[in-house]
Amino acid sequence: MGLKRRDEFRADAVRIALTSELTRKQVADDLGVGMSTLNKWITAHD
Repeated sequence: MGLKRRDEFRADAVRIALTSELTRKQVADDLGVGMSTLNKWITAHD
């Protein structure tokens, strides 16, 4: 997976977590990432 693709994946994960009706736990599980990882991406995005 290239760096650009990883950055896009992270950006999409953050967007979904912040705008969807799903909980962060559901988003993390659906995307196959850990809760701490998702939370770290969200914090870095803010």
